[in-house]
Amino acid sequence: MQNTLNQTMPHLVLYYSANLELQVAFTPLCRALADCMVAAKDESNQNVFPTGGVRVFAYPAAHSAVSDGTRDDTLGTDAFLFLHLNMRAGRSAATHKAVGDDLMNIVKTHLADLFMKRHIGVTLQITEGAEVYDTRWNNIHPLYAKL
Repeated sequence: MQNTLNQTMPHLVLYYSANLELQVAFTPLCRALADCMVAAKDESNQNVFPTGGVRVFAYPAAHSAVSDGTRDDTLGTDAFLFLHLNMRAGRSAATHKAVGDDLMNIVKTHLADLFMKRHIGVTLQITEGAEVYDTRWNNIHPLYAKL
């Protein structure tokens, strides 16, 4: 029987205030986060996520409100970045923390210069659980099964 954890699709979705669009290189950030997820190991040195299942994508919020709306500076109003990692249940609390810490460290490194110049609220949330409906159509996994 195959390990069901190795057959799950972890999705990391980034939502951000549109005022960050021109100040953050989101494609390299997504790549770095995906690479982190692919490299993640659990306490048994097993992959936390299947390589072919890792998905990271980012969306600007066309409409948003941050804080009380009274601040404004040369870079615009306050900004936010919300990261939501959804995975199936079954991983340990230590694995959740390690993955979360590693992902947040990448974000901190990527945004360090901008963080010193403007106000940004960054949140990373990891959720897990069984889906009420789950189906897939995938021709990526076989590419990595051959390695």
